[in-house]
Amino acid sequence: MSAAPTQSTSSAGYRERLVPGPGIFIALLLLIPAVALVLTPVNAQIAIPTAVIAYAVVAAAMLLLSPTIAVADGFLTADRARIPVDQLGEIELLGTDALRAAIGPGLDARSFLLIRGWIKRGVRIQNIDPADPAPVWIITTRHPRALADAIEAARTE
Repeated sequence: MSAAPTQSTSSAGYRERLVPGPGIFIALLLLIPAVALVLTPVNAQIAIPTAVIAYAVVAAAMLLLSPTIAVADGFLTADRARIPVDQLGEIELLGTDALRAAIGPGLDARSFLLIRGWIKRGVRIQNIDPADPAPVWIITTRHPRALADAIEAARTE
């Protein structure tokens, strides 16, 4: 269910939707027996159909509310936050252990975070805008190298 980043012209350098992986939707199947178990004493005939509808609604909400990361038109957009790429400094690629350390106890509370627990890699990007209170952006992504390359390419345009 993960979308590969799009690589094209300067108007759309990178785009990734942080949708949950298949494992999340498989685990979410436990919602069906849970809802059915609660509704069976009330009305056994509607228990299973209601449980399936509840699963579909929650799964659809997870898909529709998944944030997007994009690099386009000179901006890095992470969900609803947006920053010009010329205000970004050094980019560090984070593997599983480095990501855990980056968002651990040493994290600066002012940092901008776009973290999804089902994605185990990311990037840490220095923010060089002196007027911005967030010193660093930490973003989870399935394609950290492609995101870093897109930011670098957008800076040179």
